[in-house]
Amino acid sequence: MSSDLKIERTFEASIDLVWSMWTEAEHFANWYGPIGATIPKAKMDVQVGGGRFIAMEMQAPNGLMKMHFVGEYTEVTPKTRLVYSEAMADADGNPMTAEQMGMPPGAPMDTSVVVELEDINGSTQMVMTHVGVPADSPGGQGWQMAIDKLADRIVSHSG
Repeated sequence: MSSDLKIERTFEASIDLVWSMWTEAEHFANWYGPIGATIPKAKMDVQVGGGRFIAMEMQAPNGLMKMHFVGEYTEVTPKTRLVYSEAMADADGNPMTAEQMGMPPGAPMDTSVVVELEDINGSTQMVMTHVGVPADSPGGQGWQMAIDKLADRIVSHSG
């Protein structure tokens, strides 16, 4: 079994700004996903038990590729810890089974994302772990690009 994806990054920005990037749909939609992806829809009810629905689009060699992600917030500790489940879904927000995704029956399709933030003298250290996503997978590569986009957005909003 491959290890979970873990990305650590320190941003020269307040913990308030970094938290808002993860918890406000407008901010999240502007950085989430790999380079070239757009997020036409981001619904985020950031409270324990609250749901999330993210629609992602990107150009692929054979046309527009659309992906949808759903989940539920399981831990929300303002400004320091955010945990949510994530699963692939159809356009209506119904989670997809392993078989629908072309995976072996019974393959785990529900993963979880853990975001931990710490204020270090006015900068913010972030540790993001996506449990169930191998670091060397396409999902892992997408997260690396997304976090780079997050860093750019933080710089543009911390001036």
